[in-house]
Amino acid sequence: MTTEPQRIIEIMGRAVPLREDNVDTDRITPAVALMEPTFDNMAAYLFRDARKSDPRHPLNDPKYQGATLLVVGKNFGSGSSRESAPQAITRAGFRALIGESFAEIFAGNCNVLGIPAVVASHEAIALLFAAAERRPETLYRLNLETKTLTFEADGGMQRLAIDLAEPRRVALLSGSWNSLAMLQANEARVRQVAAALPYMNEFR
Repeated sequence: MTTEPQRIIEIMGRAVPLREDNVDTDRITPAVALMEPTFDNMAAYLFRDARKSDPRHPLNDPKYQGATLLVVGKNFGSGSSRESAPQAITRAGFRALIGESFAEIFAGNCNVLGIPAVVASHEAIALLFAAAERRPETLYRLNLETKTLTFEADGGMQRLAIDLAEPRRVALLSGSWNSLAMLQANEARVRQVAAALPYMNEFR
């Protein structure tokens, strides 16, 4: 049974504001998370230390429960290339990140999980922080085709420009970000190529 590649064009949901810059992957998921044999429980480690030390952390706030967008500052995901960080984000239910800038490896790790890490101007991020804090119920519509983020604020619709590296955007829009799904969707071709490889006969 083949799986069709999942195209990611538009994401809609509420947002959690994290007003911090230079948040590294060690803070997103602590080192103890690396002792987990799989990624299944990673959601429990998302900002675990920060949430324990600060009861008012946005991720502890009930009014943001169920949000699917994470609004962050600049240089988010810096530090080590800890794959548990994007795994914790997606397993906690977040489907997109919007920030001023992202560490390159982190943004790439997010993309292969189908999580767009899109960038916006300093002014746009400041506006998003304020909107999410003032009205947590606000719905945001992130569109990768038009490279826009739209939402209602102050009685009117706001339309902000967002961006991400073009190869990543194309991968998300086409569904090629999911390498397993791409292989399954092209199973016949994969088997044809494998059959033509001389060394594969050794395993028959």
